[in-house]
Amino acid sequence: MSRRLPVYLVLDCSGSMSGDPIQAVRLGVKALVADLKSEPYAIETAYLSVIAFESTARQVCPLTELLAFQEPNLVAGGATSLGEALKLLSQCFDKDVNKASDTQKGDWKPLVFLMTDGMPTDSWERAADELKQKKPANIIACAAGANADEYLLKRITEIVVKLDNLQPDTLKAFFKWVTQSIKQTSQSVSQVMADDQPVNLPPPPPQIQIVP
Repeated sequence: MSRRLPVYLVLDCSGSMSGDPIQAVRLGVKALVADLKSEPYAIETAYLSVIAFESTARQVCPLTELLAFQEPNLVAGGATSLGEALKLLSQCFDKDVNKASDTQKGDWKPLVFLMTDGMPTDSWERAADELKQKKPANIIACAAGANADEYLLKRITEIVVKLDNLQPDTLKAFFKWVTQSIKQTSQSVSQVMADDQPVNLPPPPPQIQIVP
C-alpha cells in the first residue's frame, strides 16, 4: 500500500467571511485542486480533506485522492467554533490516517492549513494545547485580516502566518502559497523525507507575513 500525504484545509466560514472573502476562498480551493492535479508527485501522494467551521465544525470533504476530489460549496454564516474544529481535526487524524505498524510504514505526517479571520467563540484552549503537545501533524495556521489574532494561533502551532486583509487578491495569494507548499511537501516525501522532519515551506508572497 502506498503511503499517502493527508492534507487538511480547515477553513473559517463564519459570518464575517460573507461576500467576497468566502467567494475568494471557494475560488482558492478550486485553483488549488486544479493546480495540484497537474503535479505528478501530488497526484501520487496527496489526499485532500476540507473541514469547515462556523457555529459548528464539519468535515465537508472526506480525505479523498486528488483526482476524485469534489470541491465543497462553502457558505459563510454563524460564529467561530475553533475549538470544535480542532477537536474534529484530531478525530479525523485518528479515523483517516493509516498508522505505522510492524508490517507497514503508515501514512506521512498530515499537513494542515488552518485559516481563521476572527476570535474563537467557543473554548478552544485545551484542544489547541493537545495538538501542540502531541504534534500529530505539521500545522500551518493563518490569521486572516485585521480581526484575527496571530499570537492566539501560536498556541496551536509554531508556524503561523498573517494576512493583512481579506481582499480576494490576498486570499488568492494565500491559496497559491498553500498549493506550492503541498507540491513541495509531496515532492520531498516522494524523495523520502524523514518522518519527523519539519516541513520545508516555500517563501511566502509579500501579502503573507510569517509571524516570528
